[in-house]
Amino acid sequence: MKKDIIIPEVENVFLAAVQEWSDDFMEKVWYAYLVNDSDFNLDSVMVVSKAFGTIDGEMKKTSVLRHAFVEVPAVSVVKIEMIEKSLLVMNNEFMVTFFIGNTLYDKKFIFKSNLINENNTEEVPILFVEGIMVK
Repeated sequence: MKKDIIIPEVENVFLAAVQEWSDDFMEKVWYAYLVNDSDFNLDSVMVVSKAFGTIDGEMKKTSVLRHAFVEVPAVSVVKIEMIEKSLLVMNNEFMVTFFIGNTLYDKKFIFKSNLINENNTEEVPILFVEGIMVK
């Protein structure tokens, strides 16, 4: 039975962390973006995020955040959430689920602890700004 289940592979959809100026905090902060670099619209998109890791020898985890988007058009981006500065030392996990046509896709993206920093940036497609990508 398991061999009959086809799990489609997610292609050309990824997450990026981009640093932007925030007037609220009066400093640069990191934001997570969902990047759809495919030729297809993503429908009924659900993003579930959390952070976890060890700080000072103690296991810590955040509450779970959920975001829903009716549609993410082909070759576009959508801002998901701000990544709080204190969470950069933890693993930041984003579970993304969406439909293309009648097919359900899902993928887990993880920004490993301390990965999000200015030394690891590269140009993010579509946004054309420096950021950290996980595919």
